[in-house]
Amino acid sequence: MSRISVRGFAVASATAVTAVGAVTGVASGSTGQPSSDAEALASDSTLLADIPAGQQAQVQTASLTQQADAQAIAADASAKKDAEASARKQAAEDAVAKQKAAKKAEADAKARKEAETKASRASVRSTSFPVQGSYTIAQIQAMATQMVPSGQFQCFSNIVDHESSWNYKAVNASSGAYGLFQALPGSKMSTVGSDWQTNPATQIKWGLNYMDSRYGSPCEAWSFWQANHWY
Repeated sequence: MSRISVRGFAVASATAVTAVGAVTGVASGSTGQPSSDAEALASDSTLLADIPAGQQAQVQTASLTQQADAQAIAADASAKKDAEASARKQAAEDAVAKQKAAKKAEADAKARKEAETKASRASVRSTSFPVQGSYTIAQIQAMATQMVPSGQFQCFSNIVDHESSWNYKAVNASSGAYGLFQALPGSKMSTVGSDWQTNPATQIKWGLNYMDSRYGSPCEAWSFWQANHWY
């Protein structure tokens, strides 16, 4: 089997032309010899026509295989690039979606909290109790259970326990703070009723409004109280 020069295909035509020129020169009587360049080219080249048919097929097949491999590599690189771009785009879209979901959840929580606060205040406004000359702790707590949302009552009760032990006439000797919530001055409770000194229902209404407006709820007010021992 003949070894095929790598330059064989590239110089086949040149070799053929050189060979024809040499024959033409002899026929016309020329005594010139083929140039050294032509001889070198011819000696370093193997014409496709000189390669046996079976070897030609092998060479052509190898060339096509090489081209197919190059195309496959290029296609793989393009597919990888497209996949990476698609992944980055999807990641960005997922991040935006999560951010929107978080904002929506925050807005929903805020809306629920506002709705609970409004419901609580509406409940306080619509609740009335008969006026008495004095009230027991049990009666005052019964009022509170009707006025304070059930999920907030324990926190509300904790604050009253620490501030006045449910004594609606409790007075701080040094500061003058007054009532169930030790309002300072006590007269600020007059915003919800002129009977703030003698009616625990008026004090409860004021205390609940205060906790809702300042902290958001009695439980948030209680969390603050635990951290600071005042509210």
